[in-house]
Amino acid sequence: MILEVCNITKKFGGVTAINNTSFHVKAKEIYGLIGPNGAGKTTLFNIITGNYEPTEGMVKFHGQRIDGIKPYKIVHRGIARTFQNIRLFNSMTVLDNILIGFDYQAEYSYLEAILRLPRFFKEEKRIKKRAFEIMDVLGIKKYAQEMATSLSYGQQRKVEIARALAASPQLLLLDEPAAGMNPHETEELANLFFKIRDEFDVTILLIEHDMKFVNKLCDRVMVLDYGKTIFEGDIKDAINDQEVIKAYLGDFKHA
Repeated sequence: MILEVCNITKKFGGVTAINNTSFHVKAKEIYGLIGPNGAGKTTLFNIITGNYEPTEGMVKFHGQRIDGIKPYKIVHRGIARTFQNIRLFNSMTVLDNILIGFDYQAEYSYLEAILRLPRFFKEEKRIKKRAFEIMDVLGIKKYAQEMATSLSYGQQRKVEIARALAASPQLLLLDEPAAGMNPHETEELANLFFKIRDEFDVTILLIEHDMKFVNKLCDRVMVLDYGKTIFEGDIKDAINDQEVIKAYLGDFKHA
């Protein structure tokens, strides 16, 4: 297991957003968190990535507790994420947005950067080469020098994913990656995630509402409703589970 979420409860004042939730994710698995709006999915992401501390319970990554650790330290340990709303730097090119993801990996000191010493240029060259390799895998290399926010919504999403991959994560958290995409883009994105998993040797944990996308992509899913786990297991079983249908999926099995 790469990630263990153990009996997590998160309360905001008198409101319980997550109630005694547990699950685990295996290495190189694609695992989905699904459920209606307000179910607590993004809150759970924020706990895993250190933006929130749990009220109760713990989070383990490779067997070591990470709950309560600062977000930047969690990135250093090998967890990166994207957000529900795309967060790119408006005044930067695609390449520059991605280079930011390499920030903590640069193997030169501030003094070497200020004095423009040889190791600085060598390391900058290595990082830029790696950025182009990532862009190539995601199919956005041709946009490297374009302003990131001038791209289509689907391409901007790929830029955000590329920036997360620049941190060399072992676990990649994706918050509604297919939101706002048309069916063709969604199909392409699902195939891309299989490629990302294999080429970057990364485990994927995602939140998503597009059930056909989840059905194609995920090995296992957990369904949340009002902060409680109502199902965990195979997606094909989830879409036939009466409690899940009642909470969220409606008549998807007949779609």
